[in-house]
Amino acid sequence: MTTGLVVVGCGGHGREVLTIARAVNEAASQPIWQLLGVVDDRPSEENLKRLQRLDVPYLGDVAWLRDAPPATRHLIGIGDPRIRRAIGGRIDGYDTEAASLVHPDATIGPDTEYGPGFVAFAGARVTTNVTLGRHVHLNQNATVGHDSRLADYVSVNPLAAVSGDCHLGEGVLIGTTAAVLQGLRIGRDSTVGAGACVVRDVPDQVTVKGVPAR
Repeated sequence: MTTGLVVVGCGGHGREVLTIARAVNEAASQPIWQLLGVVDDRPSEENLKRLQRLDVPYLGDVAWLRDAPPATRHLIGIGDPRIRRAIGGRIDGYDTEAASLVHPDATIGPDTEYGPGFVAFAGARVTTNVTLGRHVHLNQNATVGHDSRLADYVSVNPLAAVSGDCHLGEGVLIGTTAAVLQGLRIGRDSTVGAGACVVRDVPDQVTVKGVPAR
């Protein structure tokens, strides 16, 4: 029996989430997800055309989920963690639960927990004894080391590496190819720029970049 799935966001990140759902279906003995379509408050004409080429319906704005069919699940396909959190706050008031997706080419190690809305893209690697919060996104070939804790709405962008025993606060964004060294803490709503190497703790609500990151 398949479960209805709606992706929030028809931009590039949302369409990538759609491809993960399809990959999960292809790898399973029978389909798990029925892709009902995509909701988006302000889709561009170009993105609507791209969605059409993927043969996925545009259902309307996010409020469509308020009256979604029973048992429908949703996934927020928005790359920016702050925007993802704002949309998640809206959807929390609707009668729909968040799904979680793990691409067949992703690896989730033993004693790892993840919350609803979690997405692991192709090539993502999580080792062992890791906790991942609600709506955490691990993009292509991102890695998370042992004993790390990622709070809700964290994004780890492609090829970024979070070392062991790191704690990332809510809404943190780790940029493409960035590295966070062992045992460090990144504060809530902070951003690590692309290619940066974090060598010391980062406070809340700041942006750091460079090698070493400042």
